Amino acid sequence: MTEMNDKLLDAAEAAVRLRGYHAVSFRELADDLGIKSASVHYYYRQKEDLGLALVARYQAHFFKRLDERAAGLSRFEEALAAFIAVYREALVGSDRICLCGMLGAESSGLPPPLAAAVAAFFEANIDWLDKRMPEIWPSATRRGLADSIVASLQGAMMLAASLKDHARFDTIAEELQARFGTL
Repeated sequence: MTEMNDKLLDAAEAAVRLRGYHAVSFRELADDLGIKSASVHYYYRQKEDLGLALVARYQAHFFKRLDERAAGLSRFEEALAAFIAVYREALVGSDRICLCGMLGAESSGLPPPLAAAVAAFFEANIDWLDKRMPEIWPSATRRGLADSIVASLQGAMMLAASLKDHARFDTIAEELQARFGTL
């Protein structure tokens, strides 16, 4: 990737996380970066292509951080703490909700490939948690618990960003640790 492409993705991610996919235009991104709109099209022919690149980069970064934090952890309680920490980093680093959380809220109006990429991000989150849970429960139970954790963290990010109060996220995260951290 080029430096300009990185700047473009950074600007697009910030804009989508703040206003949503449909409220972001190539012209606006070009203006933010001091370039011509045609330059944005040089990197991404269509807005859908930009959206797919954003989700791919966000997912890669998310799971890289998660793998770094969870390296060598064997207990689910520790893995859950690492998972929560990565969500918190995403919130605190931007004061915005998760990119895929924002896109997920818009998923019924997204181009199908982009909606599928967002769904894949959430499935990967759920899979990651499921694989670290004790196998004493049936798979459906583990999946349901993982669904609850991801949904709670996404909601906690939304609440904390909307109320401009990271302590709200922390309170919900502590409740999740108390409730699910002893699995």
